[in-house]
Amino acid sequence: MSTVLVVEDSPTQMDVITSCLQKGGLTVMTAIDGKEAMTKISNQKPDLIVLDVVLPDRSGFELCRDLKAESSTSGIPVVICSTKSTDMDKFWGKKQGADAYITKPVDQEELLKTVKQLIK
Repeated sequence: MSTVLVVEDSPTQMDVITSCLQKGGLTVMTAIDGKEAMTKISNQKPDLIVLDVVLPDRSGFELCRDLKAESSTSGIPVVICSTKSTDMDKFWGKKQGADAYITKPVDQEELLKTVKQLIK
């Protein structure tokens, strides 16, 4: 079974995303900020990361860029999931190395389909 790390500081969004992925048959780990995410990644590498942009300690864009620059984590697909929905936000997310960009409110079918495509 594949494992997804969800990095999200909103409890409501965390619940929505986590339950969607679990219903899709995935194991879910969670983190509420970049520091916790990096600790969890170093302990157990997930198969994919769902990443919010607005986080308490650093932006998801920065975290994505750092993950993609590090050889041990560069191969992990990253799906940015954010309320930031302009074309420039999406462009910037892809420029930081994101494999996909999904806007909130989350279309759960789209999220699950995207995650499963990137894990395979």
